[in-house]
Amino acid sequence: MLSVKQQLLAALAGELERLSPGAGARAAFENPKVAAHGDLACTAAMQLAKPLKQNPRALGEQLQTALLATPAFGQWVDAIEIAGPGFLNIRLKPAAKQQVVRQVLAQRARFGWQADRGEKILVEFVSANPTGPLHVGHGRQAALGDAICNLYASQGWSVHREFYYNDAGAQIETLTRSTQLRAQGVKPGDASWPEAAYNGDYIQDIADAFVAKATVTADDRAFTANGDVQDADNIRQFAVAYLRNEQDKDLQAFNLKFDEYYLESSLYGNGYVEETVQRLIDSGHTYEQDGALWLRTTDYGDDKDRVMRKKDGGYTYFVPDVAYHIQKWRRGFTKVVNIQGTDHHGTIARVRAGLQAAGVGIPQGYPDYVLHTMVRVVKGGEEVKISKRAGSYVTLRDLIEWTSKDAVRFFLLSRKPDTEYTFDIDLAVAQNNDNPVYYVQYAHARICSVLRGWRADYDVGALEQVDLSPLTSAPAQALMLLLAKYPDMLTAAAHGNAPHDVTFYLRDLAACYHSYYDAERILVDDEPVKLARLALVAATAQVLASGLALLGVDAPSTM
Repeated sequence: MLSVKQQLLAALAGELERLSPGAGARAAFENPKVAAHGDLACTAAMQLAKPLKQNPRALGEQLQTALLATPAFGQWVDAIEIAGPGFLNIRLKPAAKQQVVRQVLAQRARFGWQADRGEKILVEFVSANPTGPLHVGHGRQAALGDAICNLYASQGWSVHREFYYNDAGAQIETLTRSTQLRAQGVKPGDASWPEAAYNGDYIQDIADAFVAKATVTADDRAFTANGDVQDADNIRQFAVAYLRNEQDKDLQAFNLKFDEYYLESSLYGNGYVEETVQRLIDSGHTYEQDGALWLRTTDYGDDKDRVMRKKDGGYTYFVPDVAYHIQKWRRGFTKVVNIQGTDHHGTIARVRAGLQAAGVGIPQGYPDYVLHTMVRVVKGGEEVKISKRAGSYVTLRDLIEWTSKDAVRFFLLSRKPDTEYTFDIDLAVAQNNDNPVYYVQYAHARICSVLRGWRADYDVGALEQVDLSPLTSAPAQALMLLLAKYPDMLTAAAHGNAPHDVTFYLRDLAACYHSYYDAERILVDDEPVKLARLALVAATAQVLASGLALLGVDAPSTM
């Protein structure tokens, strides 16, 4: 149906251009809010009425007549009805809706995907400092980031997944000291235990491994401890490698791989921070006050100026952030999306201001941000408290072990990122229609069961060229119309960084399939009817599987 819609859109553009030169470029169809009103809607008559100084309904009637006379509308459109002040409600012929089945079966997993656009995008997400395992907030980031990457890939972008972390600074020093004290036999509650130290049991695990001179390997590093509890630098390197290894285990359980791990320390080691500071000074947007170096971020819309270099000579967090984003731009990433917690909201204006002041050609509004709220976890009707400093927080791996990788991904993507979310463990393991991931996966498995009932070793390719004309019932047409909306849904979800749109669509598609299954028997004796219905459900299974794959969720053939 995608090609049908393109033909109709071209015909509409041609007629609008004849009515008003330049109007053809704005040709568009909308989806009627009420299904009974038709399959496509057009508001062009109302938009053109004022500039053409015509009655919108009369203009709609003129456009109706012209469109029905075009070959494309004649072939694919059953009727055009005028409603209200000039709405055009378009009803497609069954043959038009049937085309989507053939397209899905021919294109398989590439249905809805766009051609390579020759542009690179970097998506930075998770980016947890190596001071502890990944918690459920990081899990939400991981699910969001991976799904957003997949959505951009579907739109022809070359996608780069990046994990940035601070391997220096105060938090790493706290990790080092906490591990050293544990290795020396000091523990939380002792008089010499610092109030700011990390109390989690995982610190003792690191200390024990260090004393045992263990070797740990992570995706981006490997290190062997020397066991010397006085060697703080060795402890620091070992603790970072140990926790990177722990984080990798969380990511592996989530079936997530990064293309690159970018270290904050490299920004200093390569001179990028000093270069950035000098650029900002040379730009004339800095000044000295109270012994500190400030950047006039108010010149770029920030609510107040920001300190760059503190009295003690150390840089504030946003300075390496600016240096880091300059490097992203220099690496050729014309589009960048950062996925972070809502607590990072204040950094957006200052980073963007710093990038503009640096004068390296970066456009305004770079980078894009997706901010997410934290996640509440409920188990047995009671909230599981999350407290990183106390070491009692729920890790991403805990959540996966309690439920499943599929449930965690689908659930964490089922709401807009900036809305509060409560993860219900009991719901996530329930095998009923209230569990959204189970509901969608069951629809896919149910179709696979039907296909096996047709042929144990079924080949969907055998259905590509079957006669689809028997697919005329209302339930069949509703299912085909929903399949046809998949490509536009993908485009909109990518453009809006909105993978939750995919979860909504998949639930609607699963519901539509279940309704169709209840309305029409598929494995009937009439061979042409049976094959047409098998083709329809096979196409539905493909779109369900494709949508789930974008979310990083499996599509089981049996349940």
